Amino acid sequence: MVEIKLDEENIKDTFQRELAKRLDELQSQTVFWDMKDLQENTRMSVNTIKDHFFYNEDFPKFKVGQKWYFPAEETKKYLVRWLKNQ
Repeated sequence: MVEIKLDEENIKDTFQRELAKRLDELQSQTVFWDMKDLQENTRMSVNTIKDHFFYNEDFPKFKVGQKWYFPAEETKKYLVRWLKNQ
């Protein structure tokens, strides 16, 4: 008889690391964020975003019709710089 023992905690940790890695890869493929993406990625409300950096001249944003778009990579870099200066 063959007995197999699995370390469930190790399997769970490995799965979570790999899942996070894949999600990061998917997110890095996103070219533009919209306001909803910006809120989700910063964990900030629209009001907080607008009160703290949205209207800054150097914040990367483009309006197409009625909707705002933010270049994902450029926005990430901006947000890190902005946060470090707070």
